[in-house]
Amino acid sequence: MPRYLIGVDFQPGADPTPMEEWTPEEITAHLDYYAALNSELEASGELVATAILTGPDVAKIVRVDAAGAPVVTDGPFAEFKEWLAGYQIVDVETEERAVEIAALVSAVPGRGGVPTGQPIHLRRVMLDGGPTAVEGMREYLRTADGVA
Repeated sequence: MPRYLIGVDFQPGADPTPMEEWTPEEITAHLDYYAALNSELEASGELVATAILTGPDVAKIVRVDAAGAPVVTDGPFAEFKEWLAGYQIVDVETEERAVEIAALVSAVPGRGGVPTGQPIHLRRVMLDGGPTAVEGMREYLRTADGVA
């Protein structure tokens, strides 16, 4: 079955109020929703993995120098709102089911219990390991550029 990565970043949904300004009850409802959704996906056998990532302030960029040694820096980084906050990997029968699950993630409650409507990233995981030859890489790059 195909696997999909469902990614949540720091972009706000319909209400731009930062979570730091939510009430404790609103934050609890938000977290409880995710826990219940993940439990349901785990029970159905669709949840492969889930993780919350540390914030961008403790992230590192790693490159290799000409001698092959790692060079670690604190940036440059994309804007905060574009940083991946967490993800789920689901194993589903169809892309339509992956879209349904992503919509459930977007429906996580925010302030006042109103669904956030946050934009959710959905990307298919390449189970075959990805391109291993020139033509496969060219095809992948065409899809990455939005051409295919």
